[in-house]
Formats: sequence, structure tokens, C-alpha cells
Amino acid sequence: MEEISAGGLVVARNPRGVEAALIGRLDRRGRLLWSLPKGHIEQGETPEVTAVREVAEETGILGRVVGELGVIDFWFVIDDRRIHKTVHHYLLLAEGGELSDQDIEVTEVAWVPLDEVPSRLAYEDERALLTRASVLLAETA
Repeated sequence: MEEISAGGLVVARNPRGVEAALIGRLDRRGRLLWSLPKGHIEQGETPEVTAVREVAEETGILGRVVGELGVIDFWFVIDDRRIHKTVHHYLLLAEGGELSDQDIEVTEVAWVPLDEVPSRLAYEDERALLTRASVLLAETA
């Protein structure tokens, strides 16, 4: 089975520097794992539109896509079904909204200083996207 999703790293520049909104979800063992917001592409949506929608739904932050971070794909098993998932990731600049964990799939949300994001993210493949984010941020400064 194939699944395609999109999401990204939404950042805000403020007097404290650059911060990113991350989401935390509990895994099956009850551990809080931090990751980038993402979700399924709905019919008629582009990956960019999905990234903006999912970031807003999962963090409360309205963002604007400024560049592509990369694509991650992986396999997992649920209910004895093997699933191949592809996730398109984008860099978004925060343009409004308020940080919120209203989404039922999200346990916690937090603004994290950009230099602390690598140590917070649970997944190595997401950490690898941060190099591209730094390049894009420098270009948009």
C-alpha cells in the first residue's frame, strides 16, 4: 500500500532568533516523540497546499512555503499491512496564527530555537532536512 503526505518545518523570526514549531506525539510505549507536522495529501491538493494546511492544523501556525526541504520515504507495518510512505517536506515562514495543540493527533506543540531542533527531533531522516532549511533561511533573510 502507498501513502503520500506533506508537511514541513515552520519557522518564525523574533527577537530571540529563529524558532521552529514542532509537534510531539506519544508512541506505542508512551514516549513523547518530537517531529515535523505532516499529513495526508487530500484529493485535488498539491503537496505545498497540504504542507500549509497540515502545519496549520497540527500547530495552529499559518505559514507560507518558501522552498522544498526534501522527500523522505520509509516502510512500516500496521495491522499486518506493509505500507510505503512518501513525505514531501517544505520550509514555511510563519505569517500568523497561535501555537496550539488542538489537533487530536498531537499531544504537545512547542516553539524550539532552531539550533536545538536537531537534538529534539526523534527521526534522523527529519534531522537531515535541516541543512537545506539553513540554506533556504539564509536566502530569505
